[in-house]
Amino acid sequence: MTTLNETEGWARGLDELVQRIAPRFCRIEAWQRAGHYLRGLLGPVERKNGWQLAEVVGDATPDSVQDFLARMRWDADAVRDDLRTYVVEHLGDAGAVLVVDETGFVKKGTHSVGVQRQYSGTAGRIENCQIGVFLGYASRHGHVLIDRALYLPQVWADDPDRRTRAHVPEEIAFATKPKLAMALLERALDAGVPCAWVTGDCIYGSDSKLRRGVERRGLGYVLAVTSAQQLGLMPVASWVAKVPADGWQRLSAGDCSATIWMRMSDKQGEKGLGSPQLDD
Repeated sequence: MTTLNETEGWARGLDELVQRIAPRFCRIEAWQRAGHYLRGLLGPVERKNGWQLAEVVGDATPDSVQDFLARMRWDADAVRDDLRTYVVEHLGDAGAVLVVDETGFVKKGTHSVGVQRQYSGTAGRIENCQIGVFLGYASRHGHVLIDRALYLPQVWADDPDRRTRAHVPEEIAFATKPKLAMALLERALDAGVPCAWVTGDCIYGSDSKLRRGVERRGLGYVLAVTSAQQLGLMPVASWVAKVPADGWQRLSAGDCSATIWMRMSDKQGEKGLGSPQLDD
């Protein structure tokens, strides 16, 4: 059962966080509205739409929430950096893991930046959606998202009229999801985020530039790959077929359903198979 002291402590903590990001807003009204918006998101609301968020913060209509999201300006990247610093202060650990993954946001129209028919892991099929690449931070103290990037498909990047209508900045160019993920990783590591290794699914594990980039930063990784992924001169499926049944060791990946299978043969490890692969 939650105690009064705990509730008051959470409220003070949120107030301190809102104070921390205050300099990122050019007007006091925007900063105050940001605090209300955060309280709404953290409140016991089933759906985080404008009406329900307005009800949580005591507004009669969603006009203020919608005005904050649509018209008020703030330095989003600076707020992201504030979040990262806050996370490291409270959850930082040298043994932590950086997790790269993407998710889809289903849309009905064609005007949202980056929207097109593409595979969405959220929906489990091809949908009209936006795709965001995210960086998570997981340590023994907890886990949370610390960075994000919107995937801009090639057809969007090469269409100047569409870019202009959607207000896509000129400096934004097409980048693959692994390239976006590597940029997120570089930003976190350059900021001194403590961690031991990186993990992700086969979209990222199949990209050699991302793997080499992680290695250059002195980190290990556990990245899923497809059975067709080339390691050395053979696909993964061929390497797996050569490993005897007793040549595997099953390791726990924490309090979740994921399992890591590690090849035990030193000889095979010398051929590039010593790093563990996620079994998916």
